[in-house]
Amino acid sequence: MTLTDIPLSAGDTAWVLAASALVLFMTPGLAFFYGGFVRNKNVLGTIMQSFVVMGLVGVLWVLIGYSLAFGPDVKGWGLIGNLDFVGLRHVGALGDSQAGPAIPAEAFMIFQAMFAIITPALITGAFAERAKFGPFLIFMAAWSLLVYAPVAHWVFASSGWIASDIKGVDFAGGTAIHVNAGAAALAAAIMFGRRKGFKQEPMEPHDITMVVLGASILWFGWFGFNAGSAGAASPVAVNAFTVTNTAAAAAALAWVAMSWWRTGKPSVVGAAAGAVAGLVAITPASGYVQPMEAIGIGAIAGILCFLAVQWRTRTSLDDSLDVVAVHGVGGMTGALLTGVFAVAAATTGVNALGAGVNGLTHGGGFDQLWRQAVGILAVAPYSFVVTLAILKVLDLVFGIRVSEEDEVAGLDVSQHGERAYIFGGSGPVLGIPEAIPVHMHGDQAGTAAEHALQPSHGRAQ
Repeated sequence: MTLTDIPLSAGDTAWVLAASALVLFMTPGLAFFYGGFVRNKNVLGTIMQSFVVMGLVGVLWVLIGYSLAFGPDVKGWGLIGNLDFVGLRHVGALGDSQAGPAIPAEAFMIFQAMFAIITPALITGAFAERAKFGPFLIFMAAWSLLVYAPVAHWVFASSGWIASDIKGVDFAGGTAIHVNAGAAALAAAIMFGRRKGFKQEPMEPHDITMVVLGASILWFGWFGFNAGSAGAASPVAVNAFTVTNTAAAAAALAWVAMSWWRTGKPSVVGAAAGAVAGLVAITPASGYVQPMEAIGIGAIAGILCFLAVQWRTRTSLDDSLDVVAVHGVGGMTGALLTGVFAVAAATTGVNALGAGVNGLTHGGGFDQLWRQAVGILAVAPYSFVVTLAILKVLDLVFGIRVSEEDEVAGLDVSQHGERAYIFGGSGPVLGIPEAIPVHMHGDQAGTAAEHALQPSHGRAQ
């Protein structure tokens, strides 16, 4: 029987399309989440960095990104797809073996487009408040094609070398998305350098309500992220939905407990950041573990990511919004714990490709654990090195960082000629940076994590 002999399922197709919409909604959620953490003079610039990626990668994915990630393998090496699907040629109403033959290939394509959009957007938190917009756009485009597309092929495509040769499992993107973005964020934070006033002036989140709103949208959208990766309205999707919520809840509680113990007060920011850490960690495991294991994964991720943020604040690394600590550490934690807690059961451990695995605690020994580790050890260095190279070239040609004067004025005015908030009536004409008072600098500043970890503020990220 061929794919054309298998009838398409209206229910499965409807679920994948709904899940695609949920995942797309996560990128505006990320924009609010990141936007709340920065100073008020940079909120529009930060939101724009996520929002514009929806347009940029949304077009690139259709033109060539999908073909590189999911096209037939070049030379059978499992490294990259060919150009058969450029412009979505040959992608249409037939079933797609990547996600299950009962949905159209185009439905699978648009679902994966949403992953391709949010992944580079995650990196922007590492260099918040200091990037030139023009070179930023080139960086996002280059990273999408040179880093994300190959890694997605390795991990998600049935012919990719991690999926087919190593047999590492990643149900919804712990390695391909979060480890990938976390490693790139580390390279970006190094290349962009520290913000003016880093560790010398307060850099507090300007709007914690926005942070919580963004985290809530992310939590909501993540059900599409993970349960949609089943490729069908199936028991696997139900289980992935359940464990996603369970792990996020456990991680939020764990981070709040850690911040309460550390500062003496339960942190609102900590609850939001903890939930995101749990969502990150359960992503690779969501098709392979059951609810009790999800509690363990969430709690462990909440604690480890909290400790990673604390450690980062003691270094000179200015990862503005702690992408490395939350997405990098959370993604690695989830990928490894998949190899520990995976359960090959009838409705939970079998993904859309039919791959069931048992982890260390369910009789599988260390077999799956080392496979998971290989995936991490391949993706993280590749992403770090190529990201570093892209940014180095862009810095030499264009310069990637705004001038000191523009950084003091803020990205909203210097890059976009607009302000997010106008208080007390009309202000200077927008679009003329010289007309904007420089005293906006430092109004409500933030390295979010450092401020949050101070007991006197009673807040921990």
